Amino acid sequence: MKLQLDDVALFTRIAELGTLSAAARERNVPVSHVTRSLSRLESACGARLIHRTTHGLSLTEEGHTMLAYARRVLDATEELGSDLGGKISGPSGWVRVSVSLVIAETVIAPSLDGLYRRYPNLRIELRADDRLVGMARDGIDIAVRTGELASETLVARRIGGFGRTVVASPAYLKRFGTPRKVAELDGHRLIGYTANPEMNRWPLRNSGNEAAYKVRAYTSSDNVALVLSLAREGVGVGRLMDLLAAPLIRRGELVPLLQDEIDSQHVPIHALMLQERQRLPKIRACIDYWAQWLGKVQAISTAVSKTAKGGAPRQLETAQSRSRKASRLDRS
Repeated sequence: MKLQLDDVALFTRIAELGTLSAAARERNVPVSHVTRSLSRLESACGARLIHRTTHGLSLTEEGHTMLAYARRVLDATEELGSDLGGKISGPSGWVRVSVSLVIAETVIAPSLDGLYRRYPNLRIELRADDRLVGMARDGIDIAVRTGELASETLVARRIGGFGRTVVASPAYLKRFGTPRKVAELDGHRLIGYTANPEMNRWPLRNSGNEAAYKVRAYTSSDNVALVLSLAREGVGVGRLMDLLAAPLIRRGELVPLLQDEIDSQHVPIHALMLQERQRLPKIRACIDYWAQWLGKVQAISTAVSKTAKGGAPRQLETAQSRSRKASRLDRS
């Protein structure tokens, strides 16, 4: 059986995308090119691999068998190329990353300059999406997701985490006063989050897992970035992930509130990978780098929180110094 590797790769994408036209668009080639490739592969295999009807495509029994082997062949080929190339010039090639917009803006985007300095042959394609995509179907190498995850088909590596902080702007506090106790929130203009109602339950410290303050929103939004803008503009009191809040607290644009009464509720951040792709050097390089980056960001966020409470200005200075030192190393 004489197979052309490119025909095998194209067949895999046809199966994952579901149509010949989608595979053609992805490659920027005519559909006739895809059809000829599929016919060539079927001729080499001596079997029909795909049923084509007016209702769409479906794999034959032989097609399912071919797809399983094709993925293994392509993964092994890419791993071999990455491993051999990596020994010479380091990790290289495109890495497609699915990540929520807020994590893309606060974690991935600020880290890319350092990542490229360390691995100049890497290329990153970001797909900002909160939903858990079909990684094989959409060609995703890494999906960055928050919260506890369970999957039998994906490998998850914890690369960091964050807490949440109740905040308001100095202008808001000057106008409406600073709440010193949770009960005083009843008299304030609170900002709610409609995309996830559970986020409108602010957990209380030292009161059991079920105890929480239930937000009665004065203003609400389904977008985390907009909740941040509303708080910064003095519209009300909101609760934000500290990856977002810490830089604004450091600059004095937001003030943390009720940190001794409302739990920060630590949330993990995971990198998800297909089992057969987790060993690729380019994927390992990205995940290792982002784990280091998040460690620095978390250290700064924690120090900012303590400093805002009047606790540890030297810790903030030390964390920032570590961050600057790491950035200098990336540039060298």
